Amino acid sequence: MAEIQITNRETLSERKFPLKYFTYQKPDADNKMQSLKAEVYFRPDAVGILLYDTERSKFLLTKQFRLPAYLNGSDTGYLVEVCAGLIDEGETPEETAIREAFEETGYEITDVKKIAAAYTSAGGITEYIHLYLAAYNPSLQKSKGGGLEEEGENIELIELDFEQARQMLKNQEFRDAKTIMLLQHYFLFC
Repeated sequence: MAEIQITNRETLSERKFPLKYFTYQKPDADNKMQSLKAEVYFRPDAVGILLYDTERSKFLLTKQFRLPAYLNGSDTGYLVEVCAGLIDEGETPEETAIREAFEETGYEITDVKKIAAAYTSAGGITEYIHLYLAAYNPSLQKSKGGGLEEEGENIELIELDFEQARQMLKNQEFRDAKTIMLLQHYFLFC
């Protein structure tokens, strides 16, 4: 079987993360080479972490403004979602999950459980997101959270009862893929 051949690559932008345009050839089902083109955004890998409290039957989620959601039809641009963030250089996904949970919520968690990892939009973005669950309770809150001011974050904390979150999931009220995946996993397997 023939291999994929990159025939041309062009950098369209390197403003934040590289956006490149590729011309490439790959074999079709009959093993004949076909020429294709694609734009690829080289976004770093990330984590998403669902915080849960089984004693009180609560999830701790965040609410923050997302410009792409606003530009694509969300009335307000504000999404309710799990804690998340990009993996910093030299950091493991687990370390990132713990750091992001603290930055966004103020809760100091230590035990995270990886449940999956997936490409967020494999047709055009390189980002691979690692998905975690972690227990929290009121005694673990060490600061008010809210995100990093220098990153322009203004994160509101949302605590939902398990049943309320389940109903919101059924009613298609969540608009964030990592949040939907993590909640579905929790309700199916935990």
